[in-house]
Amino acid sequence: MDLSEAQKPDVAPATASAYLDPNYWDRRFEQEEHYEWFKDYSYFRHLILQYVKPNSAVLEVGCGNSQLSEELYRDGITELTCIDLSSIAVEKMKQRLLSKGYKEIKVLEADMLDLPFGDECFDVVVEKGTMDVLFVDSGDPWNPEPATVSKVMAMLEGIQRVLKPHGIFISITFGQPHFRRPFFNAAAFTWSVEWRTFGDGFHYFFYILKKGERASDDAEHAAKIDMPSINLFHEELDSEDYLFRTDLDEL
Repeated sequence: MDLSEAQKPDVAPATASAYLDPNYWDRRFEQEEHYEWFKDYSYFRHLILQYVKPNSAVLEVGCGNSQLSEELYRDGITELTCIDLSSIAVEKMKQRLLSKGYKEIKVLEADMLDLPFGDECFDVVVEKGTMDVLFVDSGDPWNPEPATVSKVMAMLEGIQRVLKPHGIFISITFGQPHFRRPFFNAAAFTWSVEWRTFGDGFHYFFYILKKGERASDDAEHAAKIDMPSINLFHEELDSEDYLFRTDLDEL
């Protein structure tokens, strides 16, 4: 084992439901400098740059200690705003970005369920693994608990509100289309829904939701791509990402 790997703090929670505790994230961000949920930027760069342009005003929801904003900045996207609920994550992100000279990226402490922005102010909103946290104790994935539904809908309603007309919401997730489409295609939303996949062994989902572009029959006939089989390689099983697919409280 590489020495740097051996010295990394053990930040994985004892139970999956701990991901819902803001105190867990504060403790984690105090110890951990960087972690990428659902693969790093190189795996989906070819996808995201189709929709995020140099003049795009971009909001990243739940930035944590990811380097996504830095990668986008290096690709010429400079009007970036990152939010996270953890004040510790926000302060450490600010310091890291300033140390690299990325002074244009804004980092704010904010709740993704109550976005503190005016209407129609972003061209693109990106979330990477953030919405998945809301599902860790959702119960039956085919019929989630009402509390989960309420939180997910609050998040999505806020995102649609802050998107400009024809703005794009990008969701990078474990959530398969048959579980996400009931939310994305809810009557409250006007966006069209597409998805792509990326990754090795296990495929992650890259959703593209375009505000104001839903066809009348989109709710019944969302764009389809062949579903990949779930085939986890050893490195995927070792990854903490796998906890999002496992109800540890029942093991």
